[in-house]
Amino acid sequence: MQDEIHNYSTTEKALAWGVHLFTASGIVFALLAIIAVANHNFCWCMYWLIIAVIIDGVDGMLARKFKVKEVLPFMEGKNIDFVIDFATYAIIPGYFLYECFWMVDGVKYYVLPEPEWIRFSCVAVLLLVSAIYYGKEPMVSEDMYFIGFPVMWNAVAYFLFFIFRLDPWINFALIIFIAILHFVPLKYAYPSQNKKFQKINFLMVFIFLASNAGILYYYPDEPMWMRIISGLYLPFVIWQTVWISFKKK
Repeated sequence: MQDEIHNYSTTEKALAWGVHLFTASGIVFALLAIIAVANHNFCWCMYWLIIAVIIDGVDGMLARKFKVKEVLPFMEGKNIDFVIDFATYAIIPGYFLYECFWMVDGVKYYVLPEPEWIRFSCVAVLLLVSAIYYGKEPMVSEDMYFIGFPVMWNAVAYFLFFIFRLDPWINFALIIFIAILHFVPLKYAYPSQNKKFQKINFLMVFIFLASNAGILYYYPDEPMWMRIISGLYLPFVIWQTVWISFKKK
C-alpha cells in the first residue's frame, strides 16, 4: 500500500486531503446552525444547513475527480460523511423543530404542540428512527435509490416552518407519519447518484435551493410566489417516488 501511495505526486495528495477537509468543513457549518437556533435566528440556521447540503452534494464528485480513494486509501470519506450527515440531516433539524416558533402580534406559537414534553417526545422519535435507519441494510438499493424515506429532516423542518405553517398538532402527526415512512420500502431519488432524471433532478434541486435562499432573505415578508415555487418541489418528489417504486421492471 505504501508503494502505491508514493506513486502519487505531492499535488495529488494535497488535492485529495483538500477534498477530505472540504467534506469535514460541513461540521463547522453544523456548529453555526446550532448557534443560530440557540439565538432563535431560524433563517440563518437554514442558510448554514443549505451550505452543508451543497458541500454534501459536490464532495463526492470532487472525490471521484481527484481519485481520493486511490491517493489516500487509508482514509474513508464516507465515514466523515456519515458523522456530518447525521448532524445536519437529523440532530440539528430536530433541535430546530423543538425550538422554533412564530411570533404573531407579540405571541409565541411553537411549530410543535405544547407542553414542552410533547415537543421533546416528537423530536426524540425523529432522532431514534433516524439512528435506526442509518443502521438499516440496505439503506440504498443496488440501482442507487434510497429505500424508505431518507434522513432529510432539514427539508421537513424547512417546509413546516417556512412554507406550510400548519397547526402544531398537524405538524406533530406529519412528523410521526414521515418517521414511519423511513421503514416503508418505497424508493426515493438519490440525485447525485441516479442517472435517470439526473438533469431534471439537479434543475429542481437548484430551483428549490434558490427559492429557499429568496424566502430566507425576505422572511417573514417573502412574496407568495416564492413559497409556491419552493413548494412545487414536494409534488415532484412524490411523483418521482411513486414512479420509481411502482413502475414495471
